Amino acid sequence: MKNAVRSFVLFASVAGLSAASLAQSDAAARDAVARYDQPTQQAVVQKLSSKSQFKSVNASVQEGIVTLTGTVHLYQAKLDAAGKVRKMDHVQGVRNLITVDGEPIPDQKLQTDLNRKLKLDRIGYFDNTFNYITVAVKDGVVSVDGETASYPARDSALALVQRAEGVKDVVNNIKMLPNSLFDDSIRRAAVRELYGDNVLGRYASDPAHPIRIIVENGHLSLYGTVEREMDKNIAGVRASGVEGAFSVQNNLVVSR
Repeated sequence: MKNAVRSFVLFASVAGLSAASLAQSDAAARDAVARYDQPTQQAVVQKLSSKSQFKSVNASVQEGIVTLTGTVHLYQAKLDAAGKVRKMDHVQGVRNLITVDGEPIPDQKLQTDLNRKLKLDRIGYFDNTFNYITVAVKDGVVSVDGETASYPARDSALALVQRAEGVKDVVNNIKMLPNSLFDDSIRRAAVRELYGDNVLGRYASDPAHPIRIIVENGHLSLYGTVEREMDKNIAGVRASGVEGAFSVQNNLVVSR
């Protein structure tokens, strides 16, 4: 019994010493980082002040964490400021509290303008037909939704939104579709079925308004706008004939 008590006391002493040693090590590490705070802050301020878009941005540093405040004109500039600072020596992290103070644009107008620009995005790229990306705007905060089979298409859409006047913040809800040779074969077959039709072929001639073909795990969905109810019905029939598709969802909207 005495041996057990002595062992417990010894264990507790060692544990106490270990905890104290860890606490001392943590404190030493924080002190080592903190000693660079002042020169880091000076370096950050100097770097940002050299660019006109960051002239109203302020910075403070505590234990290697840089807090950015102030204002910029575009949301992209807010991202760029944090990106530049994050790469600097002795920066452990960035807290981005910058406010976007650009000219306010009514939500509905901003939403309409962005959706129109997204339709024109990446025209000339083959994957344009296989993406469907839209936005919704609330108090200047833009939610980007949709599905895409390509990372360049996603990144291009986000960059377009982030650089737009009036955008205060961006929420990325774009879904990346799985990389699948099976789905790719369905996409190609759908293009042949839809654009090979005499009625639907004209939608291929306007790259800004294609019938969007979204395929996920063998399930085929159609998005976009067509001119007539008959066109929507024909597209649904054609899509139903695509070999390999497990199901078809016709989400086409008739413009008039």
